[in-house]
Amino acid sequence: MNLLKAFIGTGILFLGKAFSNGGMLFSSITLVLIALISLYSFLLLVDTKMVVPGSFGDIGGAIYGKWMRRAILFSIIISQLGFVAAYTIFVAENLQAFVMSVTHCKTFIPVQVLIFGQLVVFLPLAMIRNLAKLSFTALVADVFILIGIVYIGWNEVAVIVERGVAPLKWFNEKDFPLLIGTAVFSFEGIGLVIPITDSMREPHKFPKVLTGVMFFLIALFGGAGALSYAAYGDKIQTVVIKNLPTGKPEVQAVQFLYSLAILLSAPLQLFPALRIMENWLFTKSGKVDFKVKWEKNFFRALVVIGTYFVSWAGARDLDKFVSFVGSFACVPLCFVYPAMLHLKAVARTRRQRILDYLMIIFGTLAAIYTTAQTIKLAATPREDEGPTFENCPARPGGK
Repeated sequence: MNLLKAFIGTGILFLGKAFSNGGMLFSSITLVLIALISLYSFLLLVDTKMVVPGSFGDIGGAIYGKWMRRAILFSIIISQLGFVAAYTIFVAENLQAFVMSVTHCKTFIPVQVLIFGQLVVFLPLAMIRNLAKLSFTALVADVFILIGIVYIGWNEVAVIVERGVAPLKWFNEKDFPLLIGTAVFSFEGIGLVIPITDSMREPHKFPKVLTGVMFFLIALFGGAGALSYAAYGDKIQTVVIKNLPTGKPEVQAVQFLYSLAILLSAPLQLFPALRIMENWLFTKSGKVDFKVKWEKNFFRALVVIGTYFVSWAGARDLDKFVSFVGSFACVPLCFVYPAMLHLKAVARTRRQRILDYLMIIFGTLAAIYTTAQTIKLAATPREDEGPTFENCPARPGGK
């Protein structure tokens, strides 16, 4: 259940647009390949952890030295901050659609306003230092997310039954790099692999559990992306909830509950990055020094506000922003570092070393290529600049 919670969040709602970016056939094959490569990489990290105990960063430091530990922790920080920024944009776009729905398309609130409006809830939650105190909000978020996924899938099936399968592309030669970054973003959960292994009564059974979860996620994510693309075709929005018909109370409930769920989940995503940065900057504990405690509070507030400014900048192209986070931060974290650690600490046979080298080369090239292509696509002017809402008239600058 912890593994499922680590993987299932907003990523599943971006996959419909990702399938549109890649094309049905290319996206299906690529998603399976990335999932299998991610699984292999996770298992490499588990094997290394059995030989060199410690956290992800500590293992890197023990094998290669301080530079590797810093590189791993830096990637974790960037990825987690990127997740929070993407979550923030998602919540803002979802709330925008919710407001349009409940006001019958009469009230349009810019995404940027809704991004900074979330600070009212997020900033106090970011000050919580005891992870256990966030467990209730995480449970509530999981329930809301489950309700949302089930309803969205049911609605997509109804759309296909009513209208038939939308026109599809098998391969989208223009935007396919965006699919790769988004797929890696969706399967990124390596930060919890070691903590969950440590918490198990029988850690040697973890590889079997992880393999079962990953195959379930292949079916869930692949099915969700393909179903969304089949239902809406090139009309698919970056966040598929915005394709739901406005005006229905159940749609409004799903839009609001999913927004609330992700808003409550975001502090958990931010927690590891804040903890790492605080350990770098502060040597004293805030429990015994009141001044240090408020210095840490001020630092946390600056990080949250800075992340929201990143969200504001990335709100124009959410699918490209998600792809960039996946390509730049998640690919090295998932594919390159585990293979490097395994190569030096565990690999003894020629086959193991060759596979580790291939993983390192693949991850490095994938990170460079997909990051560069995502930046290139983000710099390309889009034909449509405004949001689209189902059953609402076109807005200036939109469709």
